[in-house]
Amino acid sequence: MNEGNHLHNKLPDPKNIKAQIILDLDFYTEGPVFGEDGFLYYTDLAGEGIYCYQDGEPKLWAKGKRPNGQAIMANGDHLLCDSLTGRIVRYDHKGKLLGEVSPNRIDGVKITCPNDIAVHTDQGFFFTDSIRDNGHVYFVAWNGDAKVVATGIDFPNGIVYNIENHLLYIAESYKNRILKINLNLPSSSADYLTVMATLPYNDTNKETGNLPDGLAMDKDGRLWVAHYGMQAIQVLSEDGVLLASYDSGIPLTSNLCFGGGDLWVTGGFGEPGPGRLSRINIGIEGMPLN
Repeated sequence: MNEGNHLHNKLPDPKNIKAQIILDLDFYTEGPVFGEDGFLYYTDLAGEGIYCYQDGEPKLWAKGKRPNGQAIMANGDHLLCDSLTGRIVRYDHKGKLLGEVSPNRIDGVKITCPNDIAVHTDQGFFFTDSIRDNGHVYFVAWNGDAKVVATGIDFPNGIVYNIENHLLYIAESYKNRILKINLNLPSSSADYLTVMATLPYNDTNKETGNLPDGLAMDKDGRLWVAHYGMQAIQVLSEDGVLLASYDSGIPLTSNLCFGGGDLWVTGGFGEPGPGRLSRINIGIEGMPLN
């Protein structure tokens, strides 16, 4: 049995999986992360809120300008992409704003719309800048040094970092595909930036039906993709083979994360709203993020 089939056999049959609707909300939701405290955190962009879902209720944890993707650091601090100000901002574990941690320009390029973020615990963080045709991926070191990791991407969106293999995965939304960046190689190498997978195409032929958005990786190295206009979560093997497709329960599926054996999914019915949060009891753990 090859590795791809081995992983596929571990996945629950999509026919037996149904998303549970947790919350219907005023604003479209994004940026789900599961904390060490056992709570889910998510953002609502147009509502300017960062929320903690605990005890069956959403509680306002902090405010931002237009908070989007987020990551939780090993010490419990949060890093947030603020898509309005063009900065990455940091909050302590209680939600107190500590300030901006990214410059407004990197290698001479003005940051426009930070979307999602992935942390390299020892070195710094990566984030996507969502621009049509010529979007960027950046890295910012803890000491403030910053550089362009990749450019020329048509709306880079979700991002995942695999620390074990030193690989970055990027959702290139308007190309309906997932890119892989091999950080072990020089950027001049032909194998530095490659296409990992092209995703299923929405037969309604609507451009927004084919936008991969947020990404998450499970402990076995499979990549889980929030497929925006398809109300779907696509699951890919490490070599880009489509293994399964799950109904997200959310018409416009924005992002996802693992927590407590469940898959937590954000999105909504439109932008700026209304929004929705769902949970899929998948019985699979995510890859450790720190």
